[in-house]
Amino acid sequence: MRNVSVIGDGNVAVGSELYEAALKAGRLIGRKGLVLVCGGLFGVMEAACKGAKEAGGITVGILPHYEETANPFVDVKIPTGMGHGRNVIVAASGSVVVAVGGNYGTLSEIAFALKLGKRVIGFKTWRVEGIENYEEMGDFLSAVDRAL
Repeated sequence: MRNVSVIGDGNVAVGSELYEAALKAGRLIGRKGLVLVCGGLFGVMEAACKGAKEAGGITVGILPHYEETANPFVDVKIPTGMGHGRNVIVAASGSVVVAVGGNYGTLSEIAFALKLGKRVIGFKTWRVEGIENYEEMGDFLSAVDRAL
């Protein structure tokens, strides 16, 4: 079974454009029967996991701490105790990396993904050479769908 990594800001609000983009991307991943891998926390990660679960998918959270505290839509919780170091694992786990918005943690995951030769599809994320970055949600979701 193929994995897709979803990365992004852990602080986006429910109902925001970034949350909705992650939710819809998660649904696409779940519908295709793929495993969604993320950092397991909130914001974009929670939205993507929720979308995948609604579509019958499986979700994995690579957690920064030793506790199994994760968003309620994570099926498999992997507590690492690695803090931001877990970003390498998140980036390496997907055959494709989907980036939605994001701050410096997302930027680090993008850098690791590109270093590993991963395809990175982004929605309103960092403008870095090598990312397929979209400003329109429909274009972004079409690109994600084609990549899966």
